[in-house]
Amino acid sequence: MRLKDKVAIVTGAASGMGKAIAELYAKEGAKVVVSDYNFEGAQAVAEAINGNGGVAIANRANVAELADLEQLFADTKDAFGTLDILVNNAGIMDGMEPVGEISDEKWDRVFAINTTGVMRAMRISTNIFLEQGHGVIVNNISAGGLRGSRAGAAYTASKHAVTGLTKNTAYMYAQSGIRCNGIAPGGVETNIGSSMTGISEFGYGRQMTGSGTMPRIGQPVEVAHLAVFLGSDESSFINGQVIAADAGWTAY
Repeated sequence: MRLKDKVAIVTGAASGMGKAIAELYAKEGAKVVVSDYNFEGAQAVAEAINGNGGVAIANRANVAELADLEQLFADTKDAFGTLDILVNNAGIMDGMEPVGEISDEKWDRVFAINTTGVMRAMRISTNIFLEQGHGVIVNNISAGGLRGSRAGAAYTASKHAVTGLTKNTAYMYAQSGIRCNGIAPGGVETNIGSSMTGISEFGYGRQMTGSGTMPRIGQPVEVAHLAVFLGSDESSFINGQVIAADAGWTAY
């Protein structure tokens, strides 16, 4: 029970890595807010957690909308009275477009979800954490936030931005009882590919040269184990790090 009595928000938790993180957090004793734009999916995850002896509530949030994020934190406070851990997991892919092909509309949408939504959730949670004197942020970033050959220009730039945001936040609040770390998963078996539209033939071909070095596909629970460690007191001396969980992919 490494997260006993902790309260955690997990965004994008209706499926994939977010679902695995929410489930494992609950198994480790956390009270979990299962948040997702897909509210029916979030409800199903929360109901399963409660049915297995855990504690969870569901929340519908489009992380690109500030009002939804504000409601997410209000719902968390109403249900559990506090917040200890924020896991920013929600994200979408681009269409592998290189910069010469990316549209303003696609760029803005990817950044709204992958970067601005993360920043806003961190801003709200940080002010909660400052008031209570402690808190942990775990950002699920991507190997695309460490390398240039894992996606298109928009996704890669959006995830590199979160890498910088993670490190800056950790440094800024290191003496305030707040820790902020990131996870950089490699290829993991999720449904994020369903968010891809208008796939660039050229960009996809170039990206595949990076994907060709991937040792294997990971499972969501393998990333969830790292998220538990980073959310727990076991990682109390770890701050401002982005840890790859990729079977050695970024070692190439």
